[in-house]
Amino acid sequence: MLDDWAAVSPGLLKYFGGQSLMTQSHGQSVMAFFNARYQIKGLYLLDEPETALSPKTQFKLLELLIKMGRSGHAQFIIATHSPILLACPEAFILSFDCTPIKEVRYEETEHYKLYKSFMEDRQKYIDKF
Repeated sequence: MLDDWAAVSPGLLKYFGGQSLMTQSHGQSVMAFFNARYQIKGLYLLDEPETALSPKTQFKLLELLIKMGRSGHAQFIIATHSPILLACPEAFILSFDCTPIKEVRYEETEHYKLYKSFMEDRQKYIDKF
């Protein structure tokens, strides 16, 4: 749809990094959207924004979240499983794995523990297969 809109209003592509999202990988187009969108001051609700992003690109998103948050330009409420995004400094991490919902430290999150365990001894996971 963006390409159709850009045919009528070419300046619209500038908002998304100056090129059609169809000429970019899925992760690149998602980051182009994030970079453009988060220039608008506001409160953002994100549901697993990492799903289209490689770990390397998740670091780019983390950088953007930190910059926008620290500048007071934006606030984010994010549902995520990404240990990379969970590492956002000054974030309040709420666990919905228990009742009542509680704040947890980064190192207490299930996904941090799982990734750490896998990185320290991947063979114990592979041997299960």
